[in-house]
Amino acid sequence: MRLSSFILPPPPPFFPLSPGCAIIRPPRDGGIRYRGLTQEQIRSVQILPVDYEIEYICRGNRVIVGPKVRKCLPNGTWTDMMQASRCSLRHPHSIFKKLYIGALFPMSGGWPGGQACMPSAQMALDLVNNRSDILPDYELELIHYDSMCDPGEATKLLYDLLYTEPIKIVLMPGCSGVSTLVAEAARMWNLIVLSYGSSSPALSNRQRFPTFFRTHPSATLHNPTRVKLFKKWKWTRIATIQQTTEVFTSTLDDLEQRVKEAGIEISVRQSFLTDPAVAVKNLKRQDARIIVGLFYETEARKVFCEVFKEKLYGKKHVWFLIGWYADNWFKIKDPAINCTVENMTEAVEGHVTTEIVMLNPETVRGVSNMTSQEFLAALMSRLGGKNPEETGGFQEAPLAYDAVWALALALNKTVAPLKAKGRRLEDFNYNNHDITSEIYRALNTSSFEGVSGQVVFDAQGSRMAMTLIEQLQGGSYKKIGYYDSSQGNLSWFGNDVWIGAGPPADRTVVIDEYRYLSQKLFAAVSVFAGLGILLGIVCLTFNIYNGNVRYIQNSQPYLNNMTAVGCMMALAAVFPLGIDGHHIQKSQFPVVCQFRLWLLGLGFSLAYGSMFTKIWWVHTLFTKKDEKKEKKKQHLEPWKLYATVGVLLAIDFLSLMIWQIVDPLHITKEKFTKEAPKEDLDVLIQPLLEHCSSKKMNTWLGVVYGYKGLLLLLGIFLAYETKSVSTEKINDHRAVGMAIYNVAVLCLITAPVTMILSSQQDASFAFASLAIVFSAYITLVVLFVPKMRRLITRGEWQSEQQDTLKTGSSTNNNDEEKSRQLERENRELQKIIQELRPSLKRSLSCRDSIRMETRLPRG
Repeated sequence: MRLSSFILPPPPPFFPLSPGCAIIRPPRDGGIRYRGLTQEQIRSVQILPVDYEIEYICRGNRVIVGPKVRKCLPNGTWTDMMQASRCSLRHPHSIFKKLYIGALFPMSGGWPGGQACMPSAQMALDLVNNRSDILPDYELELIHYDSMCDPGEATKLLYDLLYTEPIKIVLMPGCSGVSTLVAEAARMWNLIVLSYGSSSPALSNRQRFPTFFRTHPSATLHNPTRVKLFKKWKWTRIATIQQTTEVFTSTLDDLEQRVKEAGIEISVRQSFLTDPAVAVKNLKRQDARIIVGLFYETEARKVFCEVFKEKLYGKKHVWFLIGWYADNWFKIKDPAINCTVENMTEAVEGHVTTEIVMLNPETVRGVSNMTSQEFLAALMSRLGGKNPEETGGFQEAPLAYDAVWALALALNKTVAPLKAKGRRLEDFNYNNHDITSEIYRALNTSSFEGVSGQVVFDAQGSRMAMTLIEQLQGGSYKKIGYYDSSQGNLSWFGNDVWIGAGPPADRTVVIDEYRYLSQKLFAAVSVFAGLGILLGIVCLTFNIYNGNVRYIQNSQPYLNNMTAVGCMMALAAVFPLGIDGHHIQKSQFPVVCQFRLWLLGLGFSLAYGSMFTKIWWVHTLFTKKDEKKEKKKQHLEPWKLYATVGVLLAIDFLSLMIWQIVDPLHITKEKFTKEAPKEDLDVLIQPLLEHCSSKKMNTWLGVVYGYKGLLLLLGIFLAYETKSVSTEKINDHRAVGMAIYNVAVLCLITAPVTMILSSQQDASFAFASLAIVFSAYITLVVLFVPKMRRLITRGEWQSEQQDTLKTGSSTNNNDEEKSRQLERENRELQKIIQELRPSLKRSLSCRDSIRMETRLPRG
């Protein structure tokens, strides 16, 4: 190739005092385009500002060789000062070496994206071939076919591309299904695949598709944006509904992994094939609030028709949809649904969409020296004014345009490395791995400004791009932000609108509300318990003070003292029994639980155990035959009574100690049915009740209740058996029996009732505490009040000379005692009579003989 070159002078040198760069006058054989300046301004202006750009242009059939655009730097110089820009005239007989690109554009089928993507790619190809600084010795040529977005058709076309001359250096397919087929086969021919219209997440698998790149971002690029929004609005629980296709399943799998890493839960995951009715009902049943929907546009209308029917929208719900639907997708009449446009508009209001930014929103000139708006104007010109909404792939056209530029820049970058190895691009064949590796490295490190934005590929070969966030407000989409996942930067406009006061909660807010004991009931019972303790102190003091009185001594006062102390301990247990989270912290609750158990357990053992001991020994000693009774009456020793109480107390102490060590009591929370307050329908009240419990609570209660129950039943039996027994050693055993009757009946009734009413804190406490109070009151009154009355009414205070034969437990027994005293006197008199009978007989016989003698006549 022969070139006639006209050298254009470089810009003037640096002027230290100038605030910008000196203007460059156009040379005779070339020219310079001053953007935004008229010819008069060019002649009058000497200094151009910093960041100002100039563009070299050539006349006729000449092309620029070298930098085409220069930019004014802050130091007063222009960019690329060391490289001269030339206008080169191409010789009419010169020949460029051609590099062929095999492309598959779907002009029809499920996604006819080739209708706009092919003209866009061809436009980029023309600009690249006219650039003398990119592949100056080569010309790129596109060989393309219509794949109809059908993998079956693409298989046949791929065969034609591979086995028909010329050799293709790169393949450019569109459609995820077609790209999957091409990319999986391309590795066998050492071919790089660069797709412009494939979003399937499955294509990010580097092991399966080792030479695949795409300027269309993966569908999973929506997911970082969604997770960012979830965090922004403080949602930790979401739901999903998807159409069962590979692209949506892969996208959802990726989303599931990302939200898991972010600490967000997917509570419901629903899918459907054609009819979403059941899936939507399940979302409502599971109280889904934040819902991600993955489906095509036609299925979206079906979903939201069901959403309207189920009322799964409004201030409590937010839907996340894909942003590439038509702006009026919910207003399109669809015979597959039976909802009106008004119904659909109401259901979709407020939903959020995420959409890949496919057109640079900023007015920036990229590597092609064209802004995004200029690109759209040029594309519309190529399409001949065809309506963009009726042109398939118009939205993805910038991606096809940038794909050609990415390929051209990558091929241009490989020229020097290949030359150093003694190779050239035109040497490529399907068995040449080295050239493929160089192209792969060049593409993998691509980074340039395109009409679709910054073009960068990630480690899986997928395009990294910004995401546009929109919200449907008043029936039209409004931009509310952008998110750059590569930088983690969220640009938020702050114009999001919500039906309620703000973003809704991600679930029905459940407020825990503890049920506490009625304080009035607790105070009332506490007063009775306190008075009972005072009564116990009075009884205990009375018994100790009058311990030397014979009548008190015959009632076994030490056992009565134990009964009084036990009653006071049981009454003291009422206070911890009524203490709950209203009075103390949760950390202190287990201590209160232990106090309840020990006070009530040991109090019962002392109070009831001492009474049971009395009645046990009365039954043991005084229900035998009379001859044995008289013998055994002399052997009742006090230590045996105390030992019996000690055994009962030790059994309780050991059982409670084992319980506390093996399975200690702790707090458990009983949950009740959630309640909805009238003032806020989005809040539920969760009633909770705290209990003292252990892991095997029922087992322990069964053991304790079984043991205590047997004692109570045995006590009732013994009291009945000894009701007619009279003894001086334990003179109050009948009063003890009466106390046992009352205590046993109250305990046997209260224990099962409190277990049944355990979920009703007031009723349970009332039954348990009042049973304790009444049992203690009855025991103290029955045992001690009659003694007080006797001593007061008879004046038997501290007298050692009292009648030791007077026994009885109350004034009602006085007649009985008198009868027993008379019987004893009668028995003693009978003994005396038996002893005196022989002497009386002798006396009588002597008297009779004397009388006989006196009556005989004297002779």
